[in-house]
Amino acid sequence: MTIRLILALLLAFAVAVLLGMVYVPWLRKIKAGQEIKEIGPNWHMSKAGTPTMGGVIFIAAVTVAVFTLGFPYIRQGVLGALFVLVFSLFYGAIGFLDDYEKLKKKQNLGLSAKAKFLLQLAVAVALLYLLRLEGYLTTSLYVPFWNVTIRLPEWLYFVLAAFIIVGTVNAVNITDGLDGLASSVSLPVFICYTAIAYMWGAEPLAVFAAGLTGGLFGFLVYNFYPAKCFMGDTGSLFLGGAVCGMAFALDMPLILVPLGIVFILETLSDIIQVSYFKLTHGKRIFKMAPFHHHLEMGGWLGHKWTEKQIVALFTGISLLGAIVAFFSCVGRYTA
Repeated sequence: MTIRLILALLLAFAVAVLLGMVYVPWLRKIKAGQEIKEIGPNWHMSKAGTPTMGGVIFIAAVTVAVFTLGFPYIRQGVLGALFVLVFSLFYGAIGFLDDYEKLKKKQNLGLSAKAKFLLQLAVAVALLYLLRLEGYLTTSLYVPFWNVTIRLPEWLYFVLAAFIIVGTVNAVNITDGLDGLASSVSLPVFICYTAIAYMWGAEPLAVFAAGLTGGLFGFLVYNFYPAKCFMGDTGSLFLGGAVCGMAFALDMPLILVPLGIVFILETLSDIIQVSYFKLTHGKRIFKMAPFHHHLEMGGWLGHKWTEKQIVALFTGISLLGAIVAFFSCVGRYTA
């Protein structure tokens, strides 16, 4: 089992690195360059033209891992990892449509907010129904740390779950604002998922998580500062789908609170900024939201953080969150 997980990680890493050697130059050749939002920090404008849709690299890597090292489980009818992969692929497809619209219009405006929300909601409901039908999901909400479950009415659980999924997917998308940030922050998340799934005996899910870990490491070869390509919404929405897909496949969505702490903080900073701006008719709490831009611009302490420093800080916070998340659910498997 341990060997299979190591092989999944190494295979996905190799696929990502080798694919990137061909795919990134091809993106440059077809001029699939990212347009930069004018409302962002002005020094980000130098990144205009950097190839986007690089998320295809780690998407392909984890897909190869699932259909090779995870194939024996699929053949036996153990389909949890396949469900999470397909779910994530649907979110990646929504991101691809968004990226395509941006490239076609040559501006940082893709699908409308309403269209993205409805598509994301439909995919969330479909996954929840499938997991419930196949017995992966119950309507008992597992509470980490306390090691108890709370039985909820099915309709309430599904409403809450759909909200969590759509919120998580968009939180990961918001975090994708600096070179290597979303991919680096996601690494501790999927390492933790690998350990939890392994401990629980959910081998197929562990293969998926290990494969995505390897794919992200390989992608960082091209995405770490200065980025040779961005993951785009194709990658960030796939990642968001994978983050919450794993939580629900393991039937423990509340694990997302400590595990996704960086995604939550980034989203909260955006919500707080917009709400305060409207309430005070133009005043701001942060120099710019989400929070990583606030640090870039020297908010509060006056020190302007570099992209590498912010990525290191946020990855460290994500690692602490992953450690907390792991120990918060240990009682579930040892009781």
